[in-house]
Amino acid sequence: MHGSLDDIRVIDFSTVVMGPYATQILGDLGADVIKVEAPAGDTLRVPPPYRSRGMSSLVLGVNRNKRSVGLNLKDPRGLKVMLDLIDTADVLVTNLRPQALDRLGLSYEQLDNPRLVYCSAQGFSGDLRDRAAYDEIVQGASGTVDLMRRKSGTPGYVPTIVADKVSSLTIAYSVLAALLHRGKTGRGQRIEVPMTDTMLAFNLVEHLGGDTFEPRHGPFGFPRSLAPNHRPVRTKDGMACIAMYGPRNVADFFHVAGRPDLATDPRFSSSDALYQHFEAFYDVVEKLALERTTDEWEALCATKSIPFGRVTDLDDVVSRLDTMEHPTEGTVRVVPTPVEFSETPASIRRHAPYLGEHNDEVLAELGYPAQQIRQLSSDGVTAAAVPDRLV
Repeated sequence: MHGSLDDIRVIDFSTVVMGPYATQILGDLGADVIKVEAPAGDTLRVPPPYRSRGMSSLVLGVNRNKRSVGLNLKDPRGLKVMLDLIDTADVLVTNLRPQALDRLGLSYEQLDNPRLVYCSAQGFSGDLRDRAAYDEIVQGASGTVDLMRRKSGTPGYVPTIVADKVSSLTIAYSVLAALLHRGKTGRGQRIEVPMTDTMLAFNLVEHLGGDTFEPRHGPFGFPRSLAPNHRPVRTKDGMACIAMYGPRNVADFFHVAGRPDLATDPRFSSSDALYQHFEAFYDVVEKLALERTTDEWEALCATKSIPFGRVTDLDDVVSRLDTMEHPTEGTVRVVPTPVEFSETPASIRRHAPYLGEHNDEVLAELGYPAQQIRQLSSDGVTAAAVPDRLV
């Protein structure tokens, strides 16, 4: 069986997480992804933990199903190889800043390739496109930090690189849409994914709230999510997530909890009333949750189809992950692809490569003779770094 993106070649000219995670998704779907790195390698190769320098945990996490080519683009011969690669590509994904792309002659306009789907992603749009940005900066600029303040009273970051990964998903679906368009028209296009704008759109789905209307009709934000006590509840012996949406769920919960009197409490008996009294509602739920064990709550909630979930310890999840043998890093855990396709399944076909692992292979596919490939390598135009195991 073949992947959805068989015969699609993607040039991954990106660094860190946002671009590489997006192109890994495309690789999982079957695309031939070629990761182009500077001679020093992606900066993500450096931070620990790692068994071998240059093969960090994050590199392994966002670079499977790719081939790596190390290229010195400051050398005209290296730039020529890059242009030859792009000529064979269907998609190019980059998060280099526009000024840097212009200097290299690799902007969308300079390439002048009408069939190429060219996706660039930066922290900001407009006049700020060349400003440096990382996930924390975008969490601040997109209102994510403000949402944390509104909920807890203290500004803070979401404890995952949410801006990077939401932008990665946006890159992936945007590229797929552009490939669909090209299939119909034969024309590629330029895509720009500004992280801050992407996260603003993500945050405002529910939090635009009363500001949806002009003039304002209700408060900003989604009251349920912003209620300070909207959180997992402590049971008699652990923790659980119990989520009641709508008056029917709420009434059923109070009945199974042995408090039918609360089912008719005017604060909780209608959607409009709940909207006004979420904090009081969660206070009551927290107190009731302490009266029974997690198992007891799970059984009671199941009788009335009340959404219930145990709080997962990620150590337990990690312990159940499948492993594979990496040629330089030994046994490594693998996060599976989450989507199932009946006809074109996603797959893991290649390990995450070391820097320049596929230089000779890819250049040979481009038609470079063996002697020229050796010369480019000896001159440092192509770069490779076979990792030395340290652990």
